[in-house]
Amino acid sequence: MQQLRIGLGIAMLVLLSGCVAHFPEPDTEPGKPEWAPPEIDYSLPDAKDGSVYRPGFMLTLFKDKRAFREGDILTVALDEKTYSSKRADTKTNKASGLSIDGQGTTGSNSVAGSGEANMGRSFNGTGSSTQQNQLSGSITVTVAKVLPNGALLIRGEKWLRLNQGDEYLRLLGLIRTDDIGNDNTISSQRIADARIIYGGQGAISDSNRMGWASRYFNSPWFPL
Repeated sequence: MQQLRIGLGIAMLVLLSGCVAHFPEPDTEPGKPEWAPPEIDYSLPDAKDGSVYRPGFMLTLFKDKRAFREGDILTVALDEKTYSSKRADTKTNKASGLSIDGQGTTGSNSVAGSGEANMGRSFNGTGSSTQQNQLSGSITVTVAKVLPNGALLIRGEKWLRLNQGDEYLRLLGLIRTDDIGNDNTISSQRIADARIIYGGQGAISDSNRMGWASRYFNSPWFPL
């Protein structure tokens, strides 16, 4: 009886540890500072000697309207497609045998004996994996920082409120001004160190999310 109680206690500890490790993450909320546009003072400086000129915020007849400075806005065309496939087959087989057949005499008696031993082992394993993802659309982001080498750090998010929940799209990465088109757009394929996050929350998202107990029994924490 005591051993049964100890076994049940160990099983409960394992289950509780799995529950803690797979506790649902808190819902994402909009307006996070790491995705917000930079805080820039867009007010005009005080006039000096009759001039309101401010370097970096002037109109020019010789430059286009592409983003090139902190706080500028540009549109990213999402064109992400990934496909991966992998298959592995492994087979091993080994067999060995031993047989003994002999005859001898002991005094006036004759002894005959024979024996045979066989050993073998085999393994057969097959695994395959296929995954395909696609993301298309567009998102307008803000230039958060201009690096010393001229590269632009862009970031932004888009939230859509639907009748059964919210959907959001977040983007962060580095781009070159030379890759920005004349219409002030750039392909997501031209973003370096890109972080593109698409998700949702609400009734539809909750119904498609596996519960913590199911995630535990389908995780490496489950010993069987």
